[in-house]
Amino acid sequence: MTTVKNTAVKQRDIVEQIRARAASDGDGVKLKRVFGGERPERFDPFLMLDEFGSDEAADYIGGFPPHPHRGFETVTYMLEGKMEHRDHMGNVGLINDGDVQWMTAGKGIIHSEMPKQTEGKMRGFQLWVNLPAKRKLIPANYNDIDGAAIPMYAWDGLQLKAFSGKTEINANAVTGYLSVKDTEALFVDIHLQPGAVADIALTNGHNALAYVYDGGVTLGEKQVVTRAQTLTRFSGNGNVVIQNKGKNVARVLMLSGKPLKEPIVQHGPFVMNSSKEIQQAIADYQAGRLAS
Repeated sequence: MTTVKNTAVKQRDIVEQIRARAASDGDGVKLKRVFGGERPERFDPFLMLDEFGSDEAADYIGGFPPHPHRGFETVTYMLEGKMEHRDHMGNVGLINDGDVQWMTAGKGIIHSEMPKQTEGKMRGFQLWVNLPAKRKLIPANYNDIDGAAIPMYAWDGLQLKAFSGKTEINANAVTGYLSVKDTEALFVDIHLQPGAVADIALTNGHNALAYVYDGGVTLGEKQVVTRAQTLTRFSGNGNVVIQNKGKNVARVLMLSGKPLKEPIVQHGPFVMNSSKEIQQAIADYQAGRLAS
């Protein structure tokens, strides 16, 4: 079995573990809500993570018809399937297996996300990343990222896809496709072969989350056994160590970011810093000004 490198570095404690729960969104799309809603400051700067996945077209075919957003960013990562994005700015993009869409809603965007398939497997994730108060009303922006352009790494029985941020894993530098302002968001998909270990260096004070979506792993010095569809939130200082002691490949999304430490007020697709700003977002949407 691969040994953990740099064992002198403190490992983060596990603060809580959450099981993803069944939910639906859009036009009846069945999904798993990993986290989001109650006490959002726990995950700061992240707001929500959904996992969607089914090989039954009825579970996803309704998609997500036109809807608004303001005040944060959405990150859609497709494992399998085809999803088309359209927005009020005239952007049209198709994300396929392995592709990522990073969308900054900012002041406001109205978009749709609709399946471009009527059969077969569709599986992926959507992550919401908060914006600081000073940037909540910046112009909307849309970025389609081809899966082939996303940095990939392999060593010590690990395969990595690095979407954003910087870190070291087993003392090897990892740099994501994007650098995210203010939150310094780290988003990495880690695949661990049986026996593999990932020792992930993180900035002290940054919040850290790990979501196991396939297989099972052990986490931290206490070797906490963690199965698929479980989110783990860690304490604020030290590294995160993930080990695969099983017989199958384990797949984990690793998230870390600088907390904004600002009030979080959410009303559906709007995330602002006060109730007054939420009321303004609703009024702007109703008056057709949200995305102007």
